[in-house]
Amino acid sequence: MSDFVLFDTSVLVDDLRTGRHQERIRSVTGLIRTSSVVLAELWRGATKIAEREFLRTLARNHPILTPTEKNWLESGDILARVHAARGFTPGKLRDLHFDVLIALTARSHGARLITTNRADFELIHHFRKIRLEIW
Repeated sequence: MSDFVLFDTSVLVDDLRTGRHQERIRSVTGLIRTSSVVLAELWRGATKIAEREFLRTLARNHPILTPTEKNWLESGDILARVHAARGFTPGKLRDLHFDVLIALTARSHGARLITTNRADFELIHHFRKIRLEIW
């Protein structure tokens, strides 16, 4: 099986703003895939022409993985368990939902998920094991 790599929104946003991950992104081994959830999050904040062109290129150059029905249903279960264990507010759970969907999509495809969002993804990993790489 091929080694798939999925970048979380946090890595791409950091890189777009600062360029600090460019070398690491170029040196990643494995087949890069893009999450439809990540693309949606990035499109929501894309205000510049260059950002929108980057997103079009990303979608064109890397196959897009989308959460399945099973991923959506499992995400609700995980968020309910997070709420019971941590008592997060509905707002925090809503913020975490897309990250859970990204993680479950990566897991479904056996992909390594690369993120700079240590706190949220280590929390998700506690409830559902994922191949996680923190930058």
